[in-house]
Amino acid sequence: MRLVNIFFGLTLFISSSVYAAPLISAKEAALPAATGTLETRGISRGPAVKLESPEVDLPITSPFDLKVAFEARGESKIDVSTAKVIYLKSPFVDLTPRLKNAITATGIDFSKAEVPPGTHSIRVTIKDTDGRETNSVLTLIVKK
Repeated sequence: MRLVNIFFGLTLFISSSVYAAPLISAKEAALPAATGTLETRGISRGPAVKLESPEVDLPITSPFDLKVAFEARGESKIDVSTAKVIYLKSPFVDLTPRLKNAITATGIDFSKAEVPPGTHSIRVTIKDTDGRETNSVLTLIVKK
């Protein structure tokens, strides 16, 4: 019996490491776009959120490496536990659990992101240890 459990566990591990779920599924991409605007209050002392890869406003092909940098300001540090990544569709799609292992205090480093063709808006929210929050919307244009 124990040998069967070990075999089953090993098979599950191998199959889960070979197949990775897409960052955004075709079904999620087909949802209607979220409505409204992201309200900001002018100058913020919250952390900086910068898309490093892929390049902004350039069409890309999937899969691609998604890299977002977080930079705290002053003496504060990034509070990783506050990171949220939301796909701006109606209803919102929380991508945070899919990126959990890729989120660190320095940012998001997710290799081989599978995303269907189209224009995708993703909101990244992060706070620093002083409670200052930044919301940044990243737009990815994925070509066929």
